[in-house]
Amino acid sequence: MTNNNVAEIRGFRLTRLTPLWLLACIAACSFAYAAENVPFEQTVAKLATMNFKTKESVVSQLSELNHPNTEAVLTALLEGKLYYRKTDKQVFITSESESGLVLTDPSSMKTIGASEASELTKITTNNQLRKHLKGALASFALSNPEATVRLAAVKEMVRSLDEDSAEILRARLEKETDSKVRQAMLAGLALSDLDSADAEVRLAAVRTLEHDLSPEVFNRLSTLTETNADGSFAEPDERVRVAASQAVKKIKSWRNFYGSLETLFFGLSLGSVLVLAAIGLAITFGVMGVINMAHGELMMLGAYTTYVMQLLMPTQIGASVLVAIPVAFLVAGGVGVLIERGVVRFLYGRPLETLLATFGVSLILQQIVRDVFTANNRPVETPSWMAGSMQINEALSITYNRLYVVLFMLIVFAILLFVLKKTTLGLKVRAVAQNRSMAKAMGVRTEWVDALTFGLGSGIAGVAGVALSQLTNVGPNLGQSYIIDSFMVVVFGGVGNLWGTLIGGMSLGVVNQVLEPHAGAVLAKIFVLIALIFFIQRRPRGLFPQKGRAAEG
Repeated sequence: MTNNNVAEIRGFRLTRLTPLWLLACIAACSFAYAAENVPFEQTVAKLATMNFKTKESVVSQLSELNHPNTEAVLTALLEGKLYYRKTDKQVFITSESESGLVLTDPSSMKTIGASEASELTKITTNNQLRKHLKGALASFALSNPEATVRLAAVKEMVRSLDEDSAEILRARLEKETDSKVRQAMLAGLALSDLDSADAEVRLAAVRTLEHDLSPEVFNRLSTLTETNADGSFAEPDERVRVAASQAVKKIKSWRNFYGSLETLFFGLSLGSVLVLAAIGLAITFGVMGVINMAHGELMMLGAYTTYVMQLLMPTQIGASVLVAIPVAFLVAGGVGVLIERGVVRFLYGRPLETLLATFGVSLILQQIVRDVFTANNRPVETPSWMAGSMQINEALSITYNRLYVVLFMLIVFAILLFVLKKTTLGLKVRAVAQNRSMAKAMGVRTEWVDALTFGLGSGIAGVAGVALSQLTNVGPNLGQSYIIDSFMVVVFGGVGNLWGTLIGGMSLGVVNQVLEPHAGAVLAKIFVLIALIFFIQRRPRGLFPQKGRAAEG
C-alpha cells in the first residue's frame, strides 16, 4: 500500500470521526449545563410556597449556588415579578404585555411564551424577606468589578443595616481595593458597632464616624446624645456620649461649611444667568443710550429656538442644544436689527420714548409667540450630559446644568470681550460709544454700527435664552422675569462696562441666594433693590464708570 493510500485512509477516518467528536463535545457540554442547572431549578422551585421562612432559606441557598441567573431571580422576586404556574408549580420571571404575562425560564433566561394572569400565582414577600433579598443582592453587587456599583451597594446596605449586612461587609472588607468603597464599608461597620454591648467598641465607632458627613451617621450619632422619656440617657456611657456630642458638633460645622459652598455655587449660577441676560443690554444701553424693554423677549426667542431645534432633532437632544446656540444668536440678532432699523433709529436721544416703543415691541413679540406656540409652557429636555450632579461628598453636590451655565457664561463673555477689543467692529463700537460725532467725522457709518451693535446685544440675549431653557420653563413670559434684574446689573456694574456687568451680575446673584433662605424670594429682591438705591446715590455711574468724553455726555 502506497503512502498516498495510507494518507487517504487516515483522512477518511478523521472525516468520519470529526462529527462524532463534535457530538460527544456537545453532549458533554449539555450534560455539564444540565448538571449545573438541576440544583438551581430544584432550589428555585422551592419558592412556590406561602411560607416566608422557607423563602428566606431558599434565598440563602440560591446565593450559595453562585448560579449566573441567581441575581435575576432574586431581583424579580424583590420587584414582584416572580410567579409560579398553578398546574405544575413551575416558577417564571414575568413581564407585562398586551397578551398577558410573558414567561421567562429562570434557568435559561429564554422567553417560553405568554400566559393569563389567572393561571399564575405571584410569589409574595414581606418586610423581613425583602430585607433579606436586599442583603443578598447587595452581596452580588459587592462582587461587581465596577467600584461605583460596589459603592452604591454599600450605601444601600448602610441605610438598612443589620447583623447579616454587617457580616457581609466584614467578609468583603479585606478583598476591597477601592479606597472610597472601603471607607464606606468601615463607616457601615462602625454604625453596626454602635449597638455593641462593649462601651470601648462604641467609643471607637464614634471616633471612626466623626468625620463622616452622611445623614445616616449624623442621625445615628445624634440619637446617642438624646435622653429617653424617663430622663435617662440613650447612651449610658458618659465617654461615648461626650464623644458623640463632639462628633455631632464637628459634623454640623462641616455640613454648614459645605452648605455655604453650595449656596455660593447656586449664587454664582444665578449670577451667570443675570450676566448672560444683562451683557447684551449693557452693550446697547452703553453705546446707544437705548432702554430696550424688549430685551427679555429676545431671550424668550432664544429659549423657543432651543425648543424648535429639539423638535427638528428629536433623536439627538444633546446635539440640538449645541446647534441651538448659533441659531438662537442669528434669530434674536436678526430680530434685534429689525427692531433697530424699524423703530429705535427714529428715537435716538429720547430714552423715555425708546422705553415706551420697545415695551410695545415686547408685547407684540409675546403675542406672536402665543399665536404660534400657544400660551402654554413648552418642555425643553435636558441633554444627558447636562443631567445629574457631581457628588463632591455627602454634604456637597454640584448640578451639571448649573455648572455648564457658569462655564457657558464665561465662554460667551470671553468671546464678546475679544470681539470688542480685537476686531474692527469692536473698535468702531468703542469709538461710537466714546464720541459719536467724532467717529462719524472720521468716516465711521454710525447708523450701521448702531444696527450691528443692537443686533450683537440682541443675539447675546438669544444665547442667554438657550441657557435659561435648561433652568426654567419656556413660555411667553420668560423674559419678564429677568428684564428688571438685567437693568439692575447694568446700572450697578456701570453702564457700557463688560467687567462691571460681570462683577455686578455675580454679586447680585450671590447676595440674592444668600438672602432668600432667611428673608424669602420677594423680600430678598426688595432688600437688594433698596441697597442698590443707596449705592447709586453714592456712586451714580456704578462700580466701573465710563471715562472720557462718553462719561461727560
